[in-house]
Amino acid sequence: MGQEFNGKTLLVTGGGSGIGEAVVLKMAAEGASILVVDLNEEAASSVSTAASSLGGRAIAFRADVANPEDMKRAVETASSEFGGLHLAFNNAGIGGPLSLLADTDVNDYTRVMEVNLHAAFYAMRYEIPAIIAAGGGSIVNTSSVLGLVGDPLAAPYVAAKHGLTGLTKAAALGYADQGVRVNSIHPGYIDTPLLEKLPEKSYSNIVAKHPIGRLGTAAEIAEMALFLFSDKASFITGSQFTIDGGYTAR
Repeated sequence: MGQEFNGKTLLVTGGGSGIGEAVVLKMAAEGASILVVDLNEEAASSVSTAASSLGGRAIAFRADVANPEDMKRAVETASSEFGGLHLAFNNAGIGGPLSLLADTDVNDYTRVMEVNLHAAFYAMRYEIPAIIAAGGGSIVNTSSVLGLVGDPLAAPYVAAKHGLTGLTKAAALGYADQGVRVNSIHPGYIDTPLLEKLPEKSYSNIVAKHPIGRLGTAAEIAEMALFLFSDKASFITGSQFTIDGGYTAR
């Protein structure tokens, strides 16, 4: 167990599962104090308990990331419980419908934009002042390979993730001189139990999109987030990092 992030506070949205959970556990093992934010309070509590057993201190916090008041309270809680906020992982997201643009329900489009784009704005709106007050730090936003390229069957998701890429750059430029670094990570498809339940042909088609010949793991994505949180990345801001097995290299 390391102590690279001892004395640092991290807020993670979507921390109850997947990539968020992987980041929470790895950061806890490095000594961070963590507010685990998730709509599923039971999942957040389970991850918090696991994180605390690794040496960090973690608290579960139920929030709808698409509600700005919830994110305001989350940041306030992280700051008050741990004495400040230094790091944030804005990771919560949903997939949305698979259909051509003209066949997409407007309500589905709106919800995808709220969770995958607007929520990151709400989070950073409150995280950035708190991080500045704590003396500076790092924010990592989870975008996607579809924040860099298109997909005809995922217009809302593509739009939201491209928007998040731009939002990340704007925030990075706005606060670079105040000690806040902001970067985005762009995962390819990640191997999850949900994907494993797909028909074999569908699963194989997804794997085939990745020249490396397999899907990624949540732990692999978490390693990039940890690097960007660390002092090793002190000269990196406003950048996009793909962890996609070659998906976007075609």
